[in-house]
Amino acid sequence: MKKIEEIYVEYSKQIYRYLISLTRNEHLSEELTQETFFIAVKKINQFRGECKIYTWLCQIAKNLYYKESKKQKKIDMIPLDILEETINNQDNNLEIETINKMDLYQKINSLDEKSRQVIYLRLIGEFSFKEIGEALNISENLARVIFYRGKRKIREGD
Repeated sequence: MKKIEEIYVEYSKQIYRYLISLTRNEHLSEELTQETFFIAVKKINQFRGECKIYTWLCQIAKNLYYKESKKQKKIDMIPLDILEETINNQDNNLEIETINKMDLYQKINSLDEKSRQVIYLRLIGEFSFKEIGEALNISENLARVIFYRGKRKIREGD
């Protein structure tokens, strides 16, 4: 088993990117990243190795995010200009130039939770499909399928 310092060096940036895709807030993501590793240090003896350490860290981070969201009683929304800029700057552009910001925002948020997570991780967090799969404990191929189905739903206006 790696030392916690090695784990931090290897995964802290990925955990931060994962959290930024959830929170859309740099300061909160930094705090939750630190809290994630604090909890990991306290509970490292409880890690049974049934999943990758990265997946375990993402679960801790996600649980912290949900706990924080409940405290605030609402999840912060992505500023529309950042969302539009991020999507328009992607190689995998969603072909949504004609959709206004509000429509785009509403369409993404009308998707099921898993699709929203995958789209935010891909576009905001700039995760690879492999990283998305590891973070959400699904296969790389399933992450890819969910992303492209979400893109299709956004284009079609479902």
